[in-house]
Amino acid sequence: MLVILVSLSLATLAAPVVVGRFGARGFLGLAAVPAAALVWILAQWPTAGKPVRTESFTWVRSLNMNVDLRLTPLSAVMSVLVLGIGAVILVYCAGYFTGTGSTRKLPTFAAELVAFMAVMFGLVVSDNMLAMYVFWELTSVLSFLLVGYYAERATSRRAATQALLVTTLGGLAMLVGIVQLGEHYGSYLFSEVIARAVADPSSITIGVNVAVVLILVGAISKSAIVPFHFWLPGAMAAPTPVSGYLHAAAMVKAGIYLVALLAPAFAHLASWRVIVLGLGILTMILAGWRALREFDLKLILAFGTVSQLGMLMVLVGVGERNVALAGVTMLTAHALFKATLFMVVGIIDHTTGTRDIRRLALLGREQKALAVVAALAAASMAGLPPLYGFVGKEAALETVLHSALPSPLPVLLLIGLCVGSALTMAYSIRFLWGAFGRKGQDSPTRAVAEMHRPSTLFLVGPALLAALCLVAGVASPRLDGVLAGYPDGAFPPAEEPYHLALWHGFGLTLGLTALVICSGIVIAQPNSPFSRLRRRNSPLLGNADRLYDGALRAADWLSLRMTQGTQRGSLPLTQGTILLTLVLLPIVVLYAGTRARPEMRIESSPLFLAISLLMCAAALTAVVLRNRLATVLVVSVTGYGTGIVFAIYGAPDLALTQFLVETLTLVVFVLVLRKLPAEAPITGSRPSRVARALLGVAVAAMVVAVAIAARAARMTEPVADRLPEQAYKFGYGHNTVNVILVDIRAWDTFGEISVLLVAATGVASLVFRNRRFGAAPRVTAEAAAAADSSGTTWLRGSALRDPRHRSLVLEVTSRLVFPTIMVLSVYFFFAGHNAPGGGFAGGLTAGLALVLRYLAGGRYEIGETIPLDAGRILGVGLLLAAAGSIVSLVLGAPAMTSVAFEFTLPVFGDVKAVTALAFDAGVYLIVVGLVLDVLRSLGARLDLEGSPTDMTSPIPVQSSGGAR
Repeated sequence: MLVILVSLSLATLAAPVVVGRFGARGFLGLAAVPAAALVWILAQWPTAGKPVRTESFTWVRSLNMNVDLRLTPLSAVMSVLVLGIGAVILVYCAGYFTGTGSTRKLPTFAAELVAFMAVMFGLVVSDNMLAMYVFWELTSVLSFLLVGYYAERATSRRAATQALLVTTLGGLAMLVGIVQLGEHYGSYLFSEVIARAVADPSSITIGVNVAVVLILVGAISKSAIVPFHFWLPGAMAAPTPVSGYLHAAAMVKAGIYLVALLAPAFAHLASWRVIVLGLGILTMILAGWRALREFDLKLILAFGTVSQLGMLMVLVGVGERNVALAGVTMLTAHALFKATLFMVVGIIDHTTGTRDIRRLALLGREQKALAVVAALAAASMAGLPPLYGFVGKEAALETVLHSALPSPLPVLLLIGLCVGSALTMAYSIRFLWGAFGRKGQDSPTRAVAEMHRPSTLFLVGPALLAALCLVAGVASPRLDGVLAGYPDGAFPPAEEPYHLALWHGFGLTLGLTALVICSGIVIAQPNSPFSRLRRRNSPLLGNADRLYDGALRAADWLSLRMTQGTQRGSLPLTQGTILLTLVLLPIVVLYAGTRARPEMRIESSPLFLAISLLMCAAALTAVVLRNRLATVLVVSVTGYGTGIVFAIYGAPDLALTQFLVETLTLVVFVLVLRKLPAEAPITGSRPSRVARALLGVAVAAMVVAVAIAARAARMTEPVADRLPEQAYKFGYGHNTVNVILVDIRAWDTFGEISVLLVAATGVASLVFRNRRFGAAPRVTAEAAAAADSSGTTWLRGSALRDPRHRSLVLEVTSRLVFPTIMVLSVYFFFAGHNAPGGGFAGGLTAGLALVLRYLAGGRYEIGETIPLDAGRILGVGLLLAAAGSIVSLVLGAPAMTSVAFEFTLPVFGDVKAVTALAFDAGVYLIVVGLVLDVLRSLGARLDLEGSPTDMTSPIPVQSSGGAR
């Protein structure tokens, strides 16, 4: 299974190259990957007495997010649909996208479609609930990209956004339910949770009920069940291959699969029955009726899909062996006939240029082969013998009628299924008549007369699936043993097991089928009372699209009002609101929560008291100063004081980092303050200044109170006491702080450096405004020769500065000290795992060396020191940090953890290295890239905007465009 995931992932990477090179024909090569995976699934098919195949791969062990894969009979059935129909759809794409004009987006589309197959396969074979959720959300993201393929169309953008919002909203609710369920049962594996819930029904508490409901919200939103049904018809703006795959065989089946998976444990809950059974029947009837009112062939099928998803939800959600067999039968039948019909519509649209049934007449006479394919699939959808859909529909009516549900549920469900099935019969007739019928015409309509014939390659996919609808119906007794693996293994044995067959003899079920067929024919008649009724807009049914738009407008209105009330363009007001919330919220929580007796200790260290008094004096001085530069210098005293406190209490690593950060921050402030007035204006009245002072005192008091309360609330041994030992045991380092950053909390660090990279890019982009990338400007050979002839220069870039702004002492010092500082930064980097330092401290040290070169040599000295683009340095740093996790995985350890290995070098002797060094190297480069970006944007760029040239006479320079 893991091999299939890797193969599909590699195919995703290769898809843009293959399709870009061979065009639409490249889809044929891509189809070989899921086809080969399908063969493997069939060869490994789980049978009775054969152990369930499982594979496990350690991912994030501390979060219980291991990749646990499990090939059960249910996941095997879903895998066949995902891979088999996926391969057919890829073959269909080769015909669909041939002769469609621009193929610029086609390579990306191919990659997205194959990636969707990969994540959908991962979803159905994942036993870990958290890993399954990752795949679940990836299907929503890829669906957004695929539905929005025609991004230039407003309808496509709206449909993609709507599908994303609805499915991710349900996904967020489901995530909460998964966490609650996993914590309650002490496991995040579906197999263990379901087994424990089945073995001990008393373990299903109110909390479990809430968790199940939240998971069901995610399931019904993904499977387009009322009230989330409206996104699926809107998603028909996607290309037809997307509709035929995502919305017939794959994505919308994810919710059905999840309900079928959990039904053995929770189907008896009242909340489950209301949501799954009640909303399922309502969806089947409501969407079936809506399908009769549409004129677009694709929308007829879309509402038909929603209707039958409601039916599937009922069948897999009853929670009995026989009904579950009917459910899995209809699950496979629906995928076959609905994917076929969507592909037929794609052929009609591709060849005639329309999907409107009012513009299609006598298409069946012109395209007999296509009409036969459509008729087979539509007959299976309507439940006519001897098609596979008939077998599934018969099984559904028979098993629901004899289910053990409390009375009168079986009768109510049977009535609902019969009504929904009659509507299915009616819109199946409407589809065939609308696409291929005569419609009273003696000659074809213009769209049909001017159509071009579809290629054989275009027809092979739907023809194959339509033939399977017939073959599966005839061979249903042989399929019984294959499909029964899921219900037999998940539910208690039935007293009278139901078996699939094309003929069960005369009985009530056959009579109901005949009634359904006759009722459907009557409903479909153009002049029947039902026809006149469906033309009216019933206010009772409402319009879900309008409710969706209204909800978005209400959210926009609410956010606008909140923004107007809190963000009025006044920085003091905004900051005051934030700080006031910071004061009030903890106070309220502390007062309402449990209160422990506070413990306070007065520090008696003379050095600490002296530093504290100095920091207090600096803070008070910063409040009354008006000179901006003096204020920044005074504020920096508090930062350096904090570093000294760290050093006093045995945290040299924190002290070193604090000193470096404070120094670099001071430089950044100075670079910006050069462009601001020296004095800050006096703003606000005296009462407002008093209010600000009181707010500042309140924030300080709150911080002290929270610190005291946190210390008093400690009930057990502090985690920090065990960190040094654990840091060396698992991270192979004596520097606990560094091990925390690159191993214990490496995921947090990776997120933080990602944010740092984005922030650096944003700041530089705002300053540069047009072209953000490119290396800093460098001195040309002509300029260097002219500078050398004019006198001795210690720094190459300083030759281009105005002599009035040069400092020979600073230049000489920079030239001599720079190598020493860089060596020190490299020492901090390599020593940081066991001594004060690390990638962050080393990067800051190197950044300060760059600052020194800039201050001494000006903006051209930046390019002379590092002739590289800062953006590329940042990107390489992020990739290097990510590579650290890949190295760990290759060596058999969880991602973002340390693996130690030893080797011998000729000069250095025995060397012990840790994979976290690669992660630390990424941090080092990101910090260096950030400093370089700051110097280029807030330094060199502002210099350039303030003065066109530093020279009294122009000297040519070369530039890559970054700071020019």
